[in-house]
Amino acid sequence: MALTLAIETSCDETAVALFDTERGIIKDLVSSQAKLHAPFGGVVPELSAREHVKNISPLLEELFFETGLTYGDLDFISFTLTPGLVLSLVVGVGVAKAIAHYKKIPLVPVHHLEGHIYSVFLTHEVEYPFVSLIVSGGHTELYLVEGFGRYRFLGGSLDDSVGEAFDKVARMLGFPYPGGPHIDRLAQRGKATVSFPTPKVEGDFNFSFSGLKTAVLNFLRRNPNYPKEDIAASFQKKVAEILKDRTLKALDRLNISRLTVVGGVSANSELRKVFRELQDMGIEVYLPEMKYTGDNAAMIAYVGALRYKIKKFAPLDINAVPSYPLERFGTDWT
Repeated sequence: MALTLAIETSCDETAVALFDTERGIIKDLVSSQAKLHAPFGGVVPELSAREHVKNISPLLEELFFETGLTYGDLDFISFTLTPGLVLSLVVGVGVAKAIAHYKKIPLVPVHHLEGHIYSVFLTHEVEYPFVSLIVSGGHTELYLVEGFGRYRFLGGSLDDSVGEAFDKVARMLGFPYPGGPHIDRLAQRGKATVSFPTPKVEGDFNFSFSGLKTAVLNFLRRNPNYPKEDIAASFQKKVAEILKDRTLKALDRLNISRLTVVGGVSANSELRKVFRELQDMGIEVYLPEMKYTGDNAAMIAYVGALRYKIKKFAPLDINAVPSYPLERFGTDWT
């Protein structure tokens, strides 16, 4: 049995969690900055970093007070090292290093995308190998997962991430950041009456959403009075179709029938519906619980525990990295 404190500050969510390798999640907390960044239409890195500095100590104090545990009970620290906004990452990395140094306990770095991939493991057992589709505000990527630490990049977005596309279309329709939830709620009141085009991209497993976003903008300019709920439903349906098409190609090419769909956009109701329907085709589909779709420290703690078991620790002079290939993560700590 080992207890870890996990810290996640890769973007605009300050998150902490306590995780026991035998009992699982003891407590996890998230402090959102969405309202702070809403007037700017997206995350402002400097503001995000300042909010992390302001929120991390009270959040840790609340975490330990509510669980009755102390820093002295910890066996190791798990934290997000990469990728993300470097100013935000620095806050979490700095706190993790300080605690590890003070308590003389191991420091276990976690790749943010790896955290998302394993977010489904908090509630499901998934056999290897499987394909993982990561859909979030910053990422739209397909990976083959052959085992823990064994990942192969299959394809990704060549321009906007799917989360960015949702945010930008929401802004066109008059909604604030973050736009995904607004599009989802609006679409549920509409019908997919607009046939938006499917962007053509090189590579069977790559994505593109910039052209789709432009198609929505041009349609709005030509049809300013068209029902917003129908535009939202049509856009959302097309996004789900694109993601489904590329993912199915990957599953077929690799002859794999297990799929995880993770990340913030996996909370979208149309995406969940479309991918769950794949189960009728004999494909095992796993999605994280809604509370684990967005950035959270519970997923970081889970991966940290897996890395702790293989004693993959990091030196105290390790620094935050804005981008790092998932396939190489854990081989060195440059």
